[in-house]
Amino acid sequence: MSKVNIIGPSMPNIPWEERPEGHKDVLWRYSQNPVIPRDLLPNSNSIFNSAVVPYEDGFAGVFRCDDRNRYMRLHAGFSKDGLSWEINPEPITFECDDPEIGNFIEGYDPRVCWIEDRFVVTWCNLYHGPTIGVAYTHDFKTFHQMENAFLPYNRNGVMFPRKINGNYAMLSRPSDTGHTPFGDIFYSESPDMEFWGRHRHVMAPMGGWQSKKVGAGPIPIETSEGWLMIYHGVLNSCNGFVYAFGAALLDLEQPWKVLYRSEPYLLQPSTLYECVGDVPNVAFPCASLVDAETGRIAIYYGAADTVTAVAFGYVDEIIEFVKNNSRVE
Repeated sequence: MSKVNIIGPSMPNIPWEERPEGHKDVLWRYSQNPVIPRDLLPNSNSIFNSAVVPYEDGFAGVFRCDDRNRYMRLHAGFSKDGLSWEINPEPITFECDDPEIGNFIEGYDPRVCWIEDRFVVTWCNLYHGPTIGVAYTHDFKTFHQMENAFLPYNRNGVMFPRKINGNYAMLSRPSDTGHTPFGDIFYSESPDMEFWGRHRHVMAPMGGWQSKKVGAGPIPIETSEGWLMIYHGVLNSCNGFVYAFGAALLDLEQPWKVLYRSEPYLLQPSTLYECVGDVPNVAFPCASLVDAETGRIAIYYGAADTVTAVAFGYVDEIIEFVKNNSRVE
């Protein structure tokens, strides 16, 4: 295939480990996984499904840290190399003009997107059920909470890193009150990050590993081939849900149109830390770092709803894999 052009910054300090000798899969796991253990904080039960971005001369992020009461909290953290993390032991206190939405108790599964002049944080916010909370920060110290994007029930709110058709754009996965036994990905636009509409259907579950529900993962990556969307899919096995992840290419100007979609998964729970934990058999991607110059990608994912792990690959190879193994319904 022709070389893929990645629209984004070069990132020479991207976390990286070369492909193991003889390894034939598109993605390979970091040999020192998990990079964030469940007990990194004094009161943490688990740290997983978290989002990281380049920041200053290193990296920053927002982390899901379930405490030992098993409450779901959001914490900020920093790292020099993207692998060893210092996470603030105190949860983020969001500044909000409206106590009606600002006094939420629990939040989880954040994503972080650099857009225009700020980092936008989206997360699953419990406001009369799960919905999409939205905030922004410039320094990962002060966070300004905005209006929730959607009515309950909704999860997996993932921003696009630039405006589309003159509007901000977000992917989401409408759900229900519980551990949703269904789920399609939808696209929405907003002129002001407050009022969201122009909702369009993107994709539904398919067969096999993605037969029960699907949801967007990291911030979509803009390339010459389309938006590369890494997403999770869920299989309902005889022993419960199994979360794996694959990828799709979306049209650049009409992202609700799926150009290619991987029928096989890219990564499936198979290691001890992915298969054993608070929720077994989960690999749930929430963030990626991409070096536009080399095409290297580091994907951060929650493992067994307990710890945070990293997998490496090349954007060119992922796109080639998606195109060569595509099924679009």
